[in-house]
Amino acid sequence: MASKYAVFDRSRLTVKPLAERTHDLHLDHWLQLDAPTPPYSHPQLTEVANRLIAAKETGAARILMMGAHLLRAGVNRHIIDLIERGFLDHIAMNGAGVIHDYELARIGATTESVARYIRTGEFGLWRETGELNDWVAEAAALDLGLGENLGRRIESSGFANKSLSVLAAAYRHSVPVTVHVGIGYDILHQHPNCDGAAFGAASYRDFLIFARTVERLEHGVLLSFGSAIMAPEVYLKALAMARNVAHQESSEIRHFATAVFDLVPIQGDIHKELPKTDPGYYFRPQKTILVRTVADGGASFYFCGDHRATLPALRSAILDQA
Repeated sequence: MASKYAVFDRSRLTVKPLAERTHDLHLDHWLQLDAPTPPYSHPQLTEVANRLIAAKETGAARILMMGAHLLRAGVNRHIIDLIERGFLDHIAMNGAGVIHDYELARIGATTESVARYIRTGEFGLWRETGELNDWVAEAAALDLGLGENLGRRIESSGFANKSLSVLAAAYRHSVPVTVHVGIGYDILHQHPNCDGAAFGAASYRDFLIFARTVERLEHGVLLSFGSAIMAPEVYLKALAMARNVAHQESSEIRHFATAVFDLVPIQGDIHKELPKTDPGYYFRPQKTILVRTVADGGASFYFCGDHRATLPALRSAILDQA
């Protein structure tokens, strides 16, 4: 049975090379490990650092969930260093994250002006970036995770800046990167070679890989950097699945820590859910990550600040304590 509704004909699109795009971020934006960073201090950073160190020693999960802005903050080397040192053993990101990671690795630049390119209909329609759609289709065909195959492909590429790729570094160290995609959210979905079914298969495999890691969250740590929707929602569903099985096996996933790093100021007690009459109630990282899911034995922390400052500050706290 065929749909009674017409669809957009993608063969009519003009897709241009990245060489014709003006990039907002270039290689010099990405911090070296020893470069000065914006100052940031918080008395509870040390406690989160110690919990990550303890989780590494026991093999409990050390999860980083992130929005794409964390990569755009220029801290890729800091993330990769934490992977290499074993303080992160799972990374979850949205679809935009892989785009920035890929473009940075391939051409040493990323990010376009939405305000500029949406006026002409050029926004997002860049030929080289569309190669990711082919890799996603390959992931589905090979029964690989979306992040897994992209990391494999970047790692085996000749890209000049692949040392900055979080995806490649994670693949190299057998750390899962799971990519949690919403169809229509990312510029890849505009391209004529986008296969929605392949995205569904590969990203759903990533969700199941993520849920498997959450099964190891007892005495572990979950970090969320700048993800107001993806992180709390994906984590919530995966935790429900993991606890469902744990309950049947007479085990538990209660004693773990969560830490949210964001720019949104939280008024009052971060450990209490706001009333629905307060607009802050709808900030999911607070009610989901900081309150509801740790209410039965867990601990939670909130750090308000720019990612370019907070991620390096966390890494420094870990190295100071390790």
